[in-house]
Formats: sequence, structure tokens, C-alpha cells
Amino acid sequence: MSANGKKKDLLLGNDAITRGIIEAGVAFASTYPGTPSSEIGNNLEKIGSEYGMFFEFSTNEKVAMEAASAAAMAGVRSFVFMKHVGVNVAADPMLTLAYGGVRGGMVILTADDPSAHSSQNEQDNRMYSKLALLPMLEPSTPAEAKEMIKEAFDISEKLTLPVLFRTTTRVNHARGIVTIGDIRETPKKCNFTRDIKRFVNIPANARTNRIRLLELNKKAAELSETSNLNFIEGIGKTGVITSSVSYTYVKEWMNGVSILKLGFTNPLPEKKIAEFMKDKIKIIVVEELEPFLEDQIFRIAKENNISVKIHGKRSGDLPTAFEYTPDVILSLNNIVKVADKPEKLTKPAIELPPRPPTLCAGCPHRGMFHAVRKAVGRKPVVYSSDIGCYSLGAQPPFMMADLILCMGGGIGAAGGMSEVTDQKVIAFSGDSTFFHGGITPLASALFNGHKFVTVILDNRATAMTGHQPHPGTGRDHGGRKTESLDIENLVRGLGVKQVETVDPYDVQAAVDTMTRAIEYDGLSVVIAKRACPLELKRKKALESKVCEVNQDACRRCSICISSIACPALMKKDGIVSIDKSQCIGCMMCGCVCPASAIKVIK
Repeated sequence: MSANGKKKDLLLGNDAITRGIIEAGVAFASTYPGTPSSEIGNNLEKIGSEYGMFFEFSTNEKVAMEAASAAAMAGVRSFVFMKHVGVNVAADPMLTLAYGGVRGGMVILTADDPSAHSSQNEQDNRMYSKLALLPMLEPSTPAEAKEMIKEAFDISEKLTLPVLFRTTTRVNHARGIVTIGDIRETPKKCNFTRDIKRFVNIPANARTNRIRLLELNKKAAELSETSNLNFIEGIGKTGVITSSVSYTYVKEWMNGVSILKLGFTNPLPEKKIAEFMKDKIKIIVVEELEPFLEDQIFRIAKENNISVKIHGKRSGDLPTAFEYTPDVILSLNNIVKVADKPEKLTKPAIELPPRPPTLCAGCPHRGMFHAVRKAVGRKPVVYSSDIGCYSLGAQPPFMMADLILCMGGGIGAAGGMSEVTDQKVIAFSGDSTFFHGGITPLASALFNGHKFVTVILDNRATAMTGHQPHPGTGRDHGGRKTESLDIENLVRGLGVKQVETVDPYDVQAAVDTMTRAIEYDGLSVVIAKRACPLELKRKKALESKVCEVNQDACRRCSICISSIACPALMKKDGIVSIDKSQCIGCMMCGCVCPASAIKVIK
């Protein structure tokens, strides 16, 4: 308990954010799951309805943005969240939403991923705040995230604008002590009042609303100047300007400096920054990724005739790529006094082997990748893959990815590739990915007469981000139960003539199905349908069986390993055996064994 009697808890950053939006009285929340923001959705799926909140897993981030926007236009508080690349999908409605604004508070969380821990890039979404002219806040710790997100809703309602709330992986996935606060009572339903000039952004209204947005941006700058989210601490002639998780490194490792910590980072408090710099002998700007703050600080110094050396990315003192660590701060010891480096930890006596990411034991994608390779044979092919667990098919022995762009990009890129090469093009998409961004490019491929194969790897969940539901699984949440959409019927409904569904555990059947799809002169679709074993384990629906190798029958050919590459298969001194602690008895390895030496046992 805290001094005022309030309960304290040790929370993950995403758990703290969840608590923050509950305390803010959010009525509507939406997302498409994506790391590092996924836990927020998992939490809301379990508890959102307990607090009168409607929560949905939308088919993609654009739909999530549109749904949350409408709720806020009606007048309730709404929250939409996604990983950083999801904002690229949601940017279309977001940039126009800024013109009409909102009535109820609306917060848009972008979870950025410096160092691309679980992403295809490490883009800096602070740039969207400038592009959209939206106010932006950035927390540094889980506790600050919980409190700051409540402030974000208040700012949104003061300005009648959605507020960007930018986190990073180290904030989302850090743990910290959080004080549990009171829950604000807000309306959960309301009547929408028509305002065509504001909310119907045809060109005539958009031009008027553009001027409105610019005026609101000025008001946001005034709020930033007086906001308690921007504060100064410490004394020293060296000034450090920082934000987000970088602040925690600066506070811990730099000595004898004055720190301007920025939490309200768009618009910047320009007067406060200028005043802070006036009496300093040097300024160090510490921020991850792009010089978003630094470039504006150079301009502020110039406009205010402040002649001070500014150290950062432009001076070459700090890197632009990848997330920061204490080591990055310690590298500034020639500019500023930093704490002594801690003694290096003693290496363990046993060198731990590297553990690269890999498809799980019993993953149905293994059987399908082998089937594709077998069906292709020596034909020249191009593999156009996508974002999901199956991206790991790029690794040996499968090598099933020649290009990966974005969600749904596998099918979209396959259309263009098929028109400029005589090679057969095979596109891969996951089931959730197909609903997210694959239906539209498949329709486009039909419309334009493209000829390629699409393999939809349907493992019955949004597996990569934590087994969230999607339209193909149906949903049971908050008293609402929805039926699943059948992918094969949907694909046939689009007009695809050559469509087959196959169980990838039956490897030979999958080979035969792929052979027919490849030989078809047109657009063909194969749906590889088998639930992710991790999802079955979670539901306690996995059969209790394993495989074992009959060593008398085994030919020592190792085809099981080279074809399926399951981590449960082990080879020592030329002898293949099966790790029963990992094996789930799927028998994909047995399907490819030429000696039928692998059998299932209970």
C-alpha cells in the first residue's frame, strides 16, 4: 500500500497501460494484435467487459482506427492501439480524422520497436505526429505510462483532437511499481449529433477543417508549454534534453547535469526549451531512432540566437540505428561525466548454445513447406512470403521466402511478380494475415488475371502475437458469440476456381494438392488447415502421444531431419532419435521416412 492507502502493484508496461485506460473510463477499444502492444488486447479480451468497455479485435489496423474514431465522434472515450507498422495501415483514416477531430477523448497508441525485435523495420512513428498535426505524449516507465494515458484523454477532450501515445518495446515490456487509482465514470453510450461541416470531409469542408486543425495545433503548443509532463530536474551547466525510455538511462548514468525531460513531445514546448538552453555550455540530445527532437532543437536555438554546442546524432556522438542501452550513454564519457562502468559479469562455466528463432515442434507449417518444395521439384519459382510465424520458412532447410514486405504483401507482390517473370510464383499468407490484408490483393489478382499460387497457412489463430482470435476462428467475448468465417467458402465466393483445403500433417496429400495448384493455368489457392499445437496445448486439447524411431528399420538417411527439420528430431553419431519432451506425435517426420521407421506411441 502507498502512503495514501492506495494499492500498489508490480505491472508490465502493457498491464499498466490497460489499467490506465480503465481508470480513464474508456468505453470503446479496438486493435489488430501486434508486438510489443499485444498484451493490452489480451487483457481487454479478458476483463474489458467487466468495466463496461466494448473491445474488439478488428480485421486490421485501418478498421480498428475507423471504429474507434466513430465512437469518439459520437462522444464516448475510445482507445485504439497497434504496433508501429500498424500505423502505416491506419494512417489513411487517421490523417483525415485529425481534420474533423473528436467529441469524446481518443488516444491512439503506437508501440514502436527500436532494434526491430519483432518487426520488419524500426520506423520512428513520432514523425506521424508532425505529419498529422496531432499532439503526442511519450512515457518513460510503466508507472508514468499509466498516469500519462489518463492525461492524454484529458488533452484530447480539451483540444477535440485524438492524441498519439507513443511507447517503445522497453516501456511496453518493462515492469514497475504502479499505484492503482480510482476509475472515472464516463458515458458508455450516447447519441451522435450530426455536424456535416466538421465530420464530412469533402474538399469544401476539408479546407475549412485544415484551418481549424492549424489553430488547434497552436493551442496544443500552449498546453505543451505549461504541461507538467515536461519538467526540469538536476543542476549543471551541461543540459540534457531527452524523452521516452532514454530518460531512464540518462537519469541513472549521467552525473552533474541538468535534465529537461519531455513527455509532451508534439508540439514541443519551444519557449521552455529555449529558456533551458540559454545558460548552458553544451546541450546533449538523447533520443532513440531519428533526430526528431534534435532537429527541432537546432531550429529553436537558431531562432532564439542561442549559441551552444549541441551534441547528438548530427554531431556523430550518438547513433541513429537501434535502441539505446546504458552502454550508449556511457560512450558519452568524453563529453559529460558518466557513472563508472559496472564490473563485467563473470562468464558462466558452460557456454550456452545460441537459440535462433524456429518453428515449433509439430508446427503444421513444416509439413506444408516440405510439400511445396517436393511439388515444385526443379521448377524455377519465386516465393512471395508475408508477416507471421511462417516468415521463419525463410530459414534452412525450407528457404521459402524470396521477399517479405508487410501484412498481406505476400499476395499483393505475387501479382506483380507473376507478370514480369516466367518463374512460377507462390505466395504465402497466414489465416489472420489473410483477413487483415490478403482478401483485397486476392480480389485484385482475379480482376487483373494474374496467375500464381496462394498458400493460406491456417493454424486457427493469430499465432505469432499470442493466439488472439480472428474472423476465421470466431469469438466468444463479453456475452457475444460469433461464428467463424470459412476461408475456403470466402475464397470461392471471390471467384477463385481452383481451391483446395488440405491437412499439412498428411504430407503426401499436401504434395498432391500443391502439384495440382502449381499445374493449374490461373490463380489457385491451397488452404493448409491444422491448428497451432501451442494453441491446442493452451486449450488442453492436444492428444497425449509421441513418436519414436525403430532403430532396426532406420536407414540412417536423415531425410526426416532434412525435410521436416523438427526440433524434436535429434542426431548423434549418425543415429536419429526423438526428444519425447518436445514431440507431439504429429507424424510429419514419419510421413517422409522412406523406411517407415517412425511410429506413434501413446
